[in-house]
Amino acid sequence: MNDLSEYTASRPYLQYTTEVVDTIEAIIFAPIERSQESPFLRDFIDVKRYMALVVIGIAPATLASIYFYGWRALAMIVVSYVAGGIAEVGFTLARKEEITEGFLVTGILFPLILPPTTPLWMVAVGIIFGVILGKEVFGGTGYNIFNPALVGRVFLTVTFPVTMSSNWVEPITGGWGGLTTYGVDTVTSATPLGEFANEGTLVGLRDLFLGTIPGSLGESSALLLIIGGLFLMVTRIADWRIPLSYLGSVAAFSYLGTFLWPNQVAPPIFQLLAGGLLFGALFMATDPVTAPTTKGAKWVYGLFLGVMTVSIRAFSGYPEGVMFSILLINMFSPLMDDMVMTHRYGPVQKPYK
Repeated sequence: MNDLSEYTASRPYLQYTTEVVDTIEAIIFAPIERSQESPFLRDFIDVKRYMALVVIGIAPATLASIYFYGWRALAMIVVSYVAGGIAEVGFTLARKEEITEGFLVTGILFPLILPPTTPLWMVAVGIIFGVILGKEVFGGTGYNIFNPALVGRVFLTVTFPVTMSSNWVEPITGGWGGLTTYGVDTVTSATPLGEFANEGTLVGLRDLFLGTIPGSLGESSALLLIIGGLFLMVTRIADWRIPLSYLGSVAAFSYLGTFLWPNQVAPPIFQLLAGGLLFGALFMATDPVTAPTTKGAKWVYGLFLGVMTVSIRAFSGYPEGVMFSILLINMFSPLMDDMVMTHRYGPVQKPYK
């Protein structure tokens, strides 16, 4: 081993190659650090591997957003990483803590839930707000009770409602798509959910499935989101119980709603494919920090998310209800876990003083 170390040390390019291989092995298979004695971990998923696989899972939708909306979509992603990364690193250094990989996911999720016409300065303001008030004030990665990307999105929605709810654009398709342009010119007035809320019209399911309809950067194509979500569930990064219960409750509640309020509640298939539901169910609601940890609570969590999403879509002034639903139900995740644990093991016995 010493001879090998000396050999690689004398050849820097071999040392760099070894480091790259070790990093790839740590991300895909297992971390480099291994304990020599008990207790041993039952799983090898660490923060770095978790974040890396989520980024891989969202990659199809990310690449599609650049294809549909041009290089400006890439500019929004870069701004999100730079501005949010500076904010996170600043807080980490101020607290004299190690820099973690937590921002890898937040930095890519945030721009993907924004309209393609969002000004770059607004992207920077939103991600900084989400990182600071959605995560850092709670202590950083692993301590936040809300999804920081959604916190930033809601902040922009409330502060700049016109920009966040109008001036949607048709995705560019055919040939190289938007890769030959920086911006987009064709402006439409509403997303499919907005058209149903305002006019009662339904967009074709094929367009919703493939992503050839107006929407936020990464939530247009249901097909690509499903592929990414299945990847996360197969690699056990995301728990399948939350998406299944979330999407199932949306389908069931909207099916019932079409009989009771046919002019306000859209049909189940349309509800499942339109807007940010698939994006939220597969990549937001499954966040292990803000979601419940017990299996029973995950079913309840998804059920309430579905009921809340359909209710907001049908009876509020916002045609999209996913981001508000996830943030609201995030607050009850600890309570759901506590109720499940109490039901299973009984109430905690407090010691007498």
